[in-house]
Amino acid sequence: MRLLIIGALEGQLSTATKMAMDGGAKVAHAPSIEIAVASLRAGKGADLLLVDVMMDIAGLIAGLEAERIAIPVVACGVETNAAAAVNAIRAGAKEYIPLPPDAELIAAVIAAVARESSDFLYRDPAMERVVRMAEQIAGSEASILITGESGTGKEVIAKYVHARSKRASRPFISVNCAAIPEALLESELFGHEKGAFTGAIARRIGKFEEASGGTLLLDEISEMDVRLQAKLLRAIQERIIDRVGGTKPVPVDIRILATSNRNLNEAVREGSFREDLLFRLNVVNLKLPPLRERPGDIVALSEHFVAKYAKANGLPPRSLSAEARDALVKAPWPGNVRELENTLHRAVLLSSGDFIGPDAIVLPDGMGLSEAARAASPAAQLAQTAEAMSRALVGRTVADVERDLILDTLDHTLGNRTHAANILGISIRTLRNKLNQYADEGVHVPEPGEKRGAA
Repeated sequence: MRLLIIGALEGQLSTATKMAMDGGAKVAHAPSIEIAVASLRAGKGADLLLVDVMMDIAGLIAGLEAERIAIPVVACGVETNAAAAVNAIRAGAKEYIPLPPDAELIAAVIAAVARESSDFLYRDPAMERVVRMAEQIAGSEASILITGESGTGKEVIAKYVHARSKRASRPFISVNCAAIPEALLESELFGHEKGAFTGAIARRIGKFEEASGGTLLLDEISEMDVRLQAKLLRAIQERIIDRVGGTKPVPVDIRILATSNRNLNEAVREGSFREDLLFRLNVVNLKLPPLRERPGDIVALSEHFVAKYAKANGLPPRSLSAEARDALVKAPWPGNVRELENTLHRAVLLSSGDFIGPDAIVLPDGMGLSEAARAASPAAQLAQTAEAMSRALVGRTVADVERDLILDTLDHTLGNRTHAANILGISIRTLRNKLNQYADEGVHVPEPGEKRGAA
C-alpha cells in the first residue's frame, strides 16, 4: 500500500500509518496540493491520499479528475473541525480521520479502501465458474481479456485478479480508453516530454510507466483508434514505450488486462480492431455473464447495496421483504450490476420502516419492477410490436398498404416474382398485373436480382 500524506501532517501520521500497516506501507509526503499533483503526474503513484482537512480538498479532487488520476482521498484533522470534515466528505473524500491519529482506525480505513477495490461478491454458479478461472490464472503473467455487457463488473474482477497476483503489492493502474479523447490517449498511455505539443508544459509520465512492476488495465479497449493499436502492440510485445516527443525508448514491466463490451472478433472483421493485438490480449478470456443470467447473485448483491447505502446515508439498517426479493430476481436488469446498485440506493432513500417493499423499488422513470419485467418479456415485446404496426396502418388506404406489402416482399426475394407470389398467396399473373400498374404510376419496381431502391 502506497500512501501520500499532503499537508503539515507528516509528524502526526507517519508513525501511526506505519504501525497500522505493520511496516507494510510506503509513505511519502507533499507539503502542498501542487507538489502532490506534480509528484503523481511524474509517475510517483499512490494508492491512498491522506490530506489535511483544512486544505482545498475540492480543488485537489478536481485537479485529479482533470489529470485523469483516480486515487481515493481521506481527510485528516482535529476533532473540532466538524464543518471542515463535512465539507471534505461532500467534496468527494472517502472518509475522515480525526487527529491525533489512532493506528487501529487508520488500519481500518486503509483496509476498507483496499477491500472496496478488490472484493467481488458472487453467489451464482455461473459467476463462480468465472471467479474460479480468475483465481487459477491470477498468479500467471498471461494477458487477460475480460468481456461482458456494460455494468457486469469487468473492472471489479480485473482488480480481483490483480489482488491475487504476484504483482499485488505493486500498482494497479486503469485507463478508460472510451473516456479519453483520441488526441490525448497516446499521451495518457505513453506519456510526453515537455514541449511535445501545445499545452505540454511539463514532462508527463504515462500509465505504462506508472504501472511498471504492476498491472495495467485497458478498459473498453475496443474504443481505441486502430492507429494507436499498432503502438500498443509494440509496447506489449517488446515491453518498451516511446513518450510523445521523446528521443529514446523506455523499458516497462507490466501485466496487461483489457476489457470490452463489444465482440472483438466482429471488430476485427470490420477492420476497427487489429487481429494481432487481439491475439496478444486474449491469452485468457474471462466472459462475465449478464445479471439476468446469474439470478443467484441478485439477492446477495441487493442486500449488500441496501446495507451499504443505509450506512452511507446515516439511516438505520433495513432489510428486503420477500416480495421485494422476488421482484428483484424477476426484473430484466439491462444495466446489470450498475443498474441494480443505483436502484437499491434509490430504494433505501424512498423506503420507510425496517423493511424495503417492492413499492419502494422503482426505476428512474417511476416504473415498478413488475411492470419492467412484463415490458421486457417476449410476449409483451410482440404485443408492443403488433400494436405499433396497427397504429402505423391507421389512416392509410388498402391500396397503399397492399402496394407496400407487395414491394417489400419482392425486395425480400431479390426481385424473384415466382417466390414473391408464393409468399403472398397470389398467382404470378396477379402479381405481374400489380407490378405493371405500379410501374405505370411511376413507382420503381425492382428487376430480378435487384434490391429495391438500388436503381
